[in-house]
Amino acid sequence: MTNILSPVINAFKIAELRRKIFITIVLVIIFRISAHIPVSGVDLAGLQALFASNQFLGLLDIFSGGTLANFSIISLGLNPYINASIIFQLLTMISPKLEALSKEGEMGRQIINQYTRYLTVPLAILQAIGMFVLLKNQGIIAQINPMQVAAIIIGMTAGTIFLMWLGELITEYGIGNGISLLIFAGIVSRVPITLTQTAFVADQTQIMNILIFAVLGILVVAGVVFVNEGRRQITVQYARRFIGGKGPETGAQTYLPLRVNQAGVIPIIFAVSLVLVPSFAGSYLAGLSQPQLSSIGRFLAVNFNPGSLIYNLVYFILVVGFTFFYTAVIFNPVKVADEIKKYGGFIPGIRPGTQTAAFLNYIMVRITLAGAFFLGAIAILPSIASQITGIQTLLLGGTGLLIVVSVILDTAKQFESKLIERSYEVFAKR
Repeated sequence: MTNILSPVINAFKIAELRRKIFITIVLVIIFRISAHIPVSGVDLAGLQALFASNQFLGLLDIFSGGTLANFSIISLGLNPYINASIIFQLLTMISPKLEALSKEGEMGRQIINQYTRYLTVPLAILQAIGMFVLLKNQGIIAQINPMQVAAIIIGMTAGTIFLMWLGELITEYGIGNGISLLIFAGIVSRVPITLTQTAFVADQTQIMNILIFAVLGILVVAGVVFVNEGRRQITVQYARRFIGGKGPETGAQTYLPLRVNQAGVIPIIFAVSLVLVPSFAGSYLAGLSQPQLSSIGRFLAVNFNPGSLIYNLVYFILVVGFTFFYTAVIFNPVKVADEIKKYGGFIPGIRPGTQTAAFLNYIMVRITLAGAFFLGAIAILPSIASQITGIQTLLLGGTGLLIVVSVILDTAKQFESKLIERSYEVFAKR
């Protein structure tokens, strides 16, 4: 036990790391306090009931850190910033100017980050207007004048900018990625409420189901860690070089790591956004007076219910498809092969150039297939487990689970690197 806690104990002995930890904790506390300051003119009880019955709004609530269900001043959360980041990440792969800018080092990344902040503002305004209209149609927001509407939209947009600032402060002065830590804190903060609800509704017949659900959850977390850390190491050999008329230097050997889950949680985000569209359309069409449109709406509402077979099957297929699509966008075998050839490298047994690109593409397709099926299984597994066990209160989406595990792994690695860096500094001073 002492060996497990020794890194934490040693971190508090170092003034710099202790300061980073305290700054991170204080900023997360500020975030959670802001999440409980509601916007005026909203029926909170009706709002929470709406979010409990709608999976898409529940997904938005995850990325807002649990603030959207309370309609707090930061109710939009980081969702506009995440959307802006994804848009620029895709544009970087398409636009030659942005791609060249991304290769200019730290200065280029700062410029792209600034563009991302600029795009976040109009996205936040659009999402604030959309959320206001949605809640207005549901009767959650009372009749208010235009000045109050403008105040709500401006306040929600300012809340997103405030959260973005908090996340960047954590990244710069704290430990880990600030944006990811805020989302992580929002997800984890709802765990005690979920466990309390489960304890109240559980009876003697559900105790075994809860234990099965807990064991299944542990196995899923272990699987997420295993796949998230899984990599295929491709050996890259660099040719010998003659320097200054001397004998040849021994060629260096390195490895090109290809991750099994190259796309992260992005495919699930895209897939769940699309798979819930038929359900929304069905709810709208079912209320129309025309019999044909009304019957189509009822069909969509029934068959695209989150617990139905068609919903889960379409969800799985979309996750697999988006995994391949996003991996193809962020990993270009031709460019990687050209970079290896440019610096005099080659893969043993594979000729540089076209054959190297074909080999990397072949390997990437195989490991992406495994990662895509794993992401698809993670996406639909909570729904299947809840139907088998009959427990609805412990339902945690695949997106939330992947975010929690990924953030913990990333923060732990940064924490460990800081300790190692500090150890080297102390050794050098001696």
